[in-house]
Amino acid sequence: MLHIEDIGGEIVKQDDRYTVRDNTTLNNLVVSSTHLTAGRATTGHAHAGQEEVYLFHTGVGEMELIDNNGRVTKHAVGPGSVVLIPDGHFHRVHNTGDYGLYFVCVFDGSREH
Repeated sequence: MLHIEDIGGEIVKQDDRYTVRDNTTLNNLVVSSTHLTAGRATTGHAHAGQEEVYLFHTGVGEMELIDNNGRVTKHAVGPGSVVLIPDGHFHRVHNTGDYGLYFVCVFDGSREH
C-alpha cells in the first residue's frame, strides 16, 4: 500500500521548478508525483495514445488544457481536485500559490515526456 504523500519510486526529473518521482511497480500504469515550486509551472506536454488522471493533494494552482482542436481551458485546482486528461491533449500545471503544489498523476504505459 502507498500513501498519497509518498508514492515511492525514482526521481525522473528535478530542477528549480519541480521534483518528479515515478513509481513503475505496475506493468501497465505509472504513478507519478510532482512537488511544484510556488510561482512556477511544469513544461507541459501532449502525447498521442495516452490518457492521464491528475489528483491534487496540497497547494493551489491552475491546470491548462489545449484540446486537439486548439481550444484552451483552464481549471482552478487545489486539494481534492481531480483532472482527467484525454488522449493527445496538451496539459500544463501552474502553481498560483505562495507554497508548494503537490499532485499525483496516473498514466498508462511508459513515460514518454
